[in-house]
Amino acid sequence: MDWLHNLFFGTGIAHSIFALTIAIALGIYLGEKLKFKGITLGITWILFCAIACSHFGMTLDPLVESFAKDLGLILFVYSIGLQVGPSFFSSFGKGGLRLNMLALGIVLLGCITAIVIHYLSGVDIATMTGVLYGAVTNTPGLGAAQQTYQDLVGSGNPNIASGYAMAYPLGVVGIILSLMMLRWFFRIRLDKEEEQVKAEKGEEQQIAHFDMKLTNPQVDGIRVRDLADLTHVTLVVSRMINAYGEESMPDADTVLHVGDKVRFVGDLKNEKTALLLGELTEVQWEEKEQGMHLVNKHVIITKPKLNGKRICDLKVREAYQITITRIRRAGIELLATPDLRLQMGDRLTIVGEQAAVDKVASVFGNSTKKLDAPNLASLFFGILFGVLLGSLPIALPGLGQPFKLGLAGGSLIVAILIGAFGPKYHIVTYTTTSANLMIREIGIALFLASVGFGAGKTFIPTLVGGGYVWIGYGVIITLLPILIIGIVARKWMKLDYFTLMGLIAGSTTDPPALAYATSQSQQNDNAAVAYSTVYPLTMFLRVLTAQIMIMAFI
Repeated sequence: MDWLHNLFFGTGIAHSIFALTIAIALGIYLGEKLKFKGITLGITWILFCAIACSHFGMTLDPLVESFAKDLGLILFVYSIGLQVGPSFFSSFGKGGLRLNMLALGIVLLGCITAIVIHYLSGVDIATMTGVLYGAVTNTPGLGAAQQTYQDLVGSGNPNIASGYAMAYPLGVVGIILSLMMLRWFFRIRLDKEEEQVKAEKGEEQQIAHFDMKLTNPQVDGIRVRDLADLTHVTLVVSRMINAYGEESMPDADTVLHVGDKVRFVGDLKNEKTALLLGELTEVQWEEKEQGMHLVNKHVIITKPKLNGKRICDLKVREAYQITITRIRRAGIELLATPDLRLQMGDRLTIVGEQAAVDKVASVFGNSTKKLDAPNLASLFFGILFGVLLGSLPIALPGLGQPFKLGLAGGSLIVAILIGAFGPKYHIVTYTTTSANLMIREIGIALFLASVGFGAGKTFIPTLVGGGYVWIGYGVIITLLPILIIGIVARKWMKLDYFTLMGLIAGSTTDPPALAYATSQSQQNDNAAVAYSTVYPLTMFLRVLTAQIMIMAFI
């Protein structure tokens, strides 16, 4: 039975792989099974399982531990960057700038709180950084802090992971508790809050179609392309029936006349503006034995050469007599304006004759099997440039030595840039949601397991030797910034409660808090929208501030 003992407590590659898989499998199982009132630590159980395995004698080969930790961290942050990249810069648009500034306040207040506790308590900054990122449940920040410490000192510091592990459980609970405290403090009634949100909901974009009969004499004789100058809103004309009952599909130069019946596609809130053109009507777009029959069809972009192309560059109207009316991308409906750039995986709604629609479908690809294949080229080239950028020394005033973004920071920035601008330069970044999630989960599992094994030997002695006070420090770091910014956002900026919950969940990158926030309302998605608005910038700032804290105070 020596072979079995060596497998559990020996050395070498086989033992290291066996130990990693035990911690990961057991952690995933506990994350799925152990819940308290719907709250779970989720995949973070892997960290605690690895700590337990290490405490009872299981170890990892040092090279395997270092490789698994760095590779896991790179895969994790790179997949996050690809996900948030397309919306990263647009998140600073209308309304988003205010939310991101509030999220920035939560991030900076958390760092300031940790630094103040560091000076008052005497706890070293490396440990306090671990406590900080456990308190805000941010694993990429933990990885960035560990790597920066390794680069500066030449060896790891297990107290970073220990501080993270001690603060994390109450960090999850504390974030949700802060949401409840804000609700109690402002005496918020969810039913009234729902009514307020519903009243304001009309301002959001909702792509829809509506049929109109043109009655305004000003429309008579103008071209379709001139409608925007008349109405000052963007509308796509997908089909029409003239005064003689002839059905056709207009192009930009089609001349309109009073009495024409037209189907518009546009933002639903612009429907009232469109009433300047005529009156709403119901039109039966039915198949006829003679004449043109127009159909709708959904087509998916699966040809890489179309990635990044503008709709106007395709000239499909001239070549195939079809019209693209709308595009669905990542669950969001977009109006098919001429300058909109297409991306792999976009689902287009096209209108035209059946034969033309079928023909143009093959031009766009429309093969879901192609989307199932992983795009490994952009993944590994992106990681390559992420490692190069992360290793580049950057001189910053006030720091004694050059600053490096590190593997986490470099990979995250490159992934965001590729996700945001890749299609413009015909770089295919599309990956299915399940594939992205698989890469992310494998990465975080490897990272947490290797971190746990590195911290396991010293975790219990540190805890009983006074490390338990770090839990209290973590609670302060969790609650204080959230409550301060929460009061500012509610009292002076008048955020609705659902948006406020999403802001707090996003600024702590905490999925359990988002789950709690979305469970509070079944009638609006303000929490999820706010979460996704601040998440990209927050994730970037958490990685960056972790490195700055280590470099500035060590």
